Amino acid sequence: MVQTVWIARHGNRIDFVNPDWFNTAERPYDPHLSDDGIVQAQQLAKHLVGQEITQIFASPFLRTVQTAAWVAEALDLPLKLDWGLGEWLNPEWMSTFPETLLLEQLAAQFPRITLNHPGGAPEYPETWDQCLKRTGATTKRLVEAFPEDNLLLVGHGASVVGAAKALAPMALQDFQLKVPLCSLFKLVRHHPEWQVELTADTAHLGQHETTIRWN
Repeated sequence: MVQTVWIARHGNRIDFVNPDWFNTAERPYDPHLSDDGIVQAQQLAKHLVGQEITQIFASPFLRTVQTAAWVAEALDLPLKLDWGLGEWLNPEWMSTFPETLLLEQLAAQFPRITLNHPGGAPEYPETWDQCLKRTGATTKRLVEAFPEDNLLLVGHGASVVGAAKALAPMALQDFQLKVPLCSLFKLVRHHPEWQVELTADTAHLGQHETTIRWN
C-alpha cells in the first residue's frame, strides 16, 4: 500500500512582522499568525484539498494550530495536537519552557481539535540533535500508528526538518535546512522505501519569505 506524508511549516508569525509584539505579549514564545500568515494558511488549505489526507497532526503552539485548523476545516477532518512536533526548545531563543495555551483552551477556540490523542511534552532546554531525535521519533510513531492513512504534520522550521529526515534520511542528507514559512514536504512510501516528491515547496503560496528564519 502507498502511504503519503505531507509536512508543513506554519505561516508567518506576528513577531516576525512586528518584533515589538514580544515586549508586551502575555505568552511571548507563543505568537499567533500575522495577517499574511493567515493568508498563507488559507492557501495551504486550498492546495491540500483533494490530496486524500485522512489524519492531521500539529504542534500545540498557536501559530501551528492556526495553520493546521485552516486545513482541517477545508478537508473536514479532526485535528490532533502532539508536543512531539513542537518547536525546538532552544535556550538561545527562549529563557524558559514556553508557555502555551492548554489543550482544552485551544479546543475551545478551534472546534476541529480532538483531545483523544496523547499530546506528550518535550523537555527544556533542548539541543539541536535532541530536537531532531524527538521530532523524528514522533513522526515514525505516527506513521506506524496510522499505516493506512495519509498524514499531514504541521510543525516549525526545526521540527519539519526532523520529521522529513526521519523518513528519508539518505534522500535528504544534503538538504540545507532552509524551510520557508508555510512550505511543504511530500514523502510517499512504496514499501519499504520513502521517496521525496516535494522539498520545502512554496508553489502554492502567492508570496513567501526570501529570508529563512528558524523559530
